[in-house]
Amino acid sequence: MIIAQRKRKENIAEYLLYMWQVEDLIRANHFDMDSIRRTVISHYDQPEEVKEEIARWYEELIEMMRTESVMEKGHIQLNKNVIIVLTDLHLRLLKSPNESVYKAAYYKVLPYIVQLRAKSGGEEMSEIETCFTALYGYIALKLQHKEVSAETLEGVKQITLFLSLLAEKYKEDQDGELNLEEYNIL
Repeated sequence: MIIAQRKRKENIAEYLLYMWQVEDLIRANHFDMDSIRRTVISHYDQPEEVKEEIARWYEELIEMMRTESVMEKGHIQLNKNVIIVLTDLHLRLLKSPNESVYKAAYYKVLPYIVQLRAKSGGEEMSEIETCFTALYGYIALKLQHKEVSAETLEGVKQITLFLSLLAEKYKEDQDGELNLEEYNIL
């Protein structure tokens, strides 16, 4: 909860990856709050009232996961909404004549997105979700100490740069500092 709140303010991409990790952590603990208290919450160097607030946050997430039927896989609507907002911003950035740097980053990462979508087995997801899924998969491989090819590393590098730029644009947008003039197509 504390980390999620900080990441949401600072970097929406890191926030989303963190929240996906929290979903998997809940699954790994079999939706058992006693287990989550032992393996997660007990490690926070926080006063008891803060630890109780964190526990309530986990309980709410567990309830959302159960209610939304994402106990085995998938993401809660709260996290899906972040993807929707970022996808919307991505499309607005592509339409803006002021965003040549963003467009260049997008076209540099596009071949990797196409390749990842071809490997996805027909699962429908936005380009932004494809990028996040790839990055999350890479993180999972690294945590398992598995080898990653040079081609995958280059793809991850480009995706990371692209999502970092999107996260910066999101923060600018949230702070009211993003000026997106769009092309008028008649």
